[in-house]
Amino acid sequence: MFAPATYQQRRQSLFKLMGRAEGLLLFPGNDESPMNYRDNTYHFRQDSTFLYYFGIDKPGLFATMDLASGEATLFGEEITMDHVVWMGPQPSLAEFAAAAGGMKVGSLEDLNSMLAQSTRLNRSVHLLPAYRGETQIQLASWLGCAPAALPVSESLIRAVVKQRSIKSAEEIAQLDLACTLTARMHAQAMRMVRPGMLEAEVMAAVKQQALAANSDTSFPIICSVRGEVLHNHYHGNRLEDGQLLLLDAGGESPLHYAGDMTRTFPVSGKFTQQQKEIYEIVLSGVELALDMIRPGISYLEVHLAVARSLTVGLQQVGLMHGDPDESVAAGAHALFFPHGLGHMLGLDVHDMENLGEAFVGYAEGQQRSTQFGLKSLRLARPLETGFALTVEPGLYFIPPLIGRWKQEKRWESFIHFDKLASYTDFGGIRIEEDVIVTESGGRVLGERLASKVEAVEALRAEALQA
Repeated sequence: MFAPATYQQRRQSLFKLMGRAEGLLLFPGNDESPMNYRDNTYHFRQDSTFLYYFGIDKPGLFATMDLASGEATLFGEEITMDHVVWMGPQPSLAEFAAAAGGMKVGSLEDLNSMLAQSTRLNRSVHLLPAYRGETQIQLASWLGCAPAALPVSESLIRAVVKQRSIKSAEEIAQLDLACTLTARMHAQAMRMVRPGMLEAEVMAAVKQQALAANSDTSFPIICSVRGEVLHNHYHGNRLEDGQLLLLDAGGESPLHYAGDMTRTFPVSGKFTQQQKEIYEIVLSGVELALDMIRPGISYLEVHLAVARSLTVGLQQVGLMHGDPDESVAAGAHALFFPHGLGHMLGLDVHDMENLGEAFVGYAEGQQRSTQFGLKSLRLARPLETGFALTVEPGLYFIPPLIGRWKQEKRWESFIHFDKLASYTDFGGIRIEEDVIVTESGGRVLGERLASKVEAVEALRAEALQA
């Protein structure tokens, strides 16, 4: 946990952001989640908003903030001797509450009574969207409503997003730790990959780096020679000479801040000329975005500039033609770049996505595009000092998508479909960096990870010569 004063100050700031709102703010923590029976559970991960305001990384807890009195209360059940036998001694609720900056404590029955009284007095209860079914059912039971009718509060969502979007110095330090761990996870993969290995062997070694650091991954690892499949969690392919391996992985800091990086590198140690050409187009897009990032610029503008850069690069290798601005405006580039440039980063790898991308990634009144590719841009709003975000352009050759667009003659005025036959088995390339927005621009978080062709090939040479 951070120092108790950190959580106290965060709650005080939230009280101020809520302005004249009345009632209770209710924050459910997460509970254990069974894999196949009650006592065999998935690895526990606390709700990120609960961590932000209370810092307590234990299951079965709830908290309230009373907008009238300014009091915060932690609710849960004290452990019994049976718990001690299986889990060892645990802090009491009062000890947890003290570590969280001074809170009252109560049982879950006390919380039930408080909520029942709020209902009788017509006091508002403000909730964030609940993303776990068991949490929705529990809250609905206490509040006497259907799960679909839970009182999700837009004013609370906006206040939390405003506060959590700006990372403090101690949060940035955690992000640097997470991204350094992430860079080392990727470097391990670059040093170990050899033809004949299974993707699963690489994935396991990457995850082992996180576990050995007494941490865990911030999301399920993507490790695949089928890099054109954007969220590919299959790890059963055997690596072969001539293939590219795309690794998208991240580790967590001790306080659960997330890293999220992607590298794509050659299994055989050297890029082919075709692979090098596409790789350097993507890398140029990363470098352009890093140069553009600064407070005040909209990430939509950065995304479109990178899309134009990718388009120009594809024209230079003969895969696209025509006016690049018209091509991007039409969305023709999305055949190769069908996702957004990046997303917010923090306690969640897609920070606060459970609160709604419209609140997190878009300014109030800013409309999200419905165009293929651009509609997948998670972050479009103007950037502010203290934002943490990802930069992750990519180029992908997706045979079913290429086939459909070719059959439809879609944007054939911009795309050389006849030249794509030699890219059928290419896969995809993505390069991703994590960035903090500073007053003067953007800084890549954590330990730097090889991205230039020469540096990547040098790391690969270590693996193949060992």
